[in-house]
Amino acid sequence: MTIPTQSIDRRARQDRRNLEPHPITEDLADALIANEIELLFQPQWRADGSLSGAEVLVRWEHPDDGSLAGDALVAIAQSGGIARRLSRHIARGAFKAALDWPEDLHLSLNVTAMDLLDRTFAEGLTEMIADYDFPPERLTLEITEQALVADLDRSAARLDTLAQLGIRIALDDFGAGFCNFRYLKVLPLHALKLDRAMIEGIAGDSRDLAVLRGIIAMARALEIDVLAEGVETEAQRDVVIDEGCAYWQGYLGGKPVNAEVFAALISQQD
Repeated sequence: MTIPTQSIDRRARQDRRNLEPHPITEDLADALIANEIELLFQPQWRADGSLSGAEVLVRWEHPDDGSLAGDALVAIAQSGGIARRLSRHIARGAFKAALDWPEDLHLSLNVTAMDLLDRTFAEGLTEMIADYDFPPERLTLEITEQALVADLDRSAARLDTLAQLGIRIALDDFGAGFCNFRYLKVLPLHALKLDRAMIEGIAGDSRDLAVLRGIIAMARALEIDVLAEGVETEAQRDVVIDEGCAYWQGYLGGKPVNAEVFAALISQQD
C-alpha cells in the first residue's frame, strides 16, 4: 500500500477528496462474508537451505475486475471503511492454517498504515493470538516505510507492545523508499527485509554488491537479521547467503501458493 510522504495536512486534504468508496467495495464486503478471499503463502528460507516459514499474501477473483491482490485490495477496503475487517480476516485465516505447521516455522503478516492507526490493533491481534493459541514467537509482522509515515512514535509504541510478547518485527521493502534511518533507532526491529530492487544486480554489479554489504554490516551492528526478497536466480541466492543474509525468499524458492500446496511443501522437507 502506498501513502504519500507529504505533510500530514496535505494528506488530510487528499483524504477528503477521496472519501468516495470504490465501486466494488460492497462486493469485497460480500466476499469477506462468503470467505472468497484466498490466502497465499510464499515460502521463506534460511541460509542453510531449510524452510523457515511463509509470508501471507491475499488474492480475490472479482467476476468483472479479475484478480486483485495486495495493495489494490487494501485500497478498496480502505475506501469503504472495511480495512480492519480485511486485516482481521487475513490474520484469522493465516493463524488457522499455520497451526498445523511444524513448530519451527514462522508466519509473516503484512501490517498496513490503517492497522497502525487503529487504536485497537495491538489488543485485537493479541486476542486473536490467544484465541488460536498461536505462539507469538512464531509470528513476524512486516511493516513498510509507507505504513509508518503518519505517526512514527505512536506506531513504535504499538509495535513495542507486541514485540514484548515475543512477536518479531521486520521493516519491509527496505531500500525501495526514502529509508528514514530514524526507523532503525525508534522501532523494535528484529529484521530488515530488503526490497527486490536491492537484490537484482548483486550477482554482476560491484556497486550493488557494495550496497548490500553495507546494509548487512549495519544490520549486524544493530543485531538485526536481514531477509533478502525477490531472489530469482541461484547466483543471487548464493550471494545473499555468502554475504550474511539469514533468510531469503523469491520465485527461486517458490511462488505464493495456497495453504494445501504449502502444506505439501512442508511435508517434502521432512
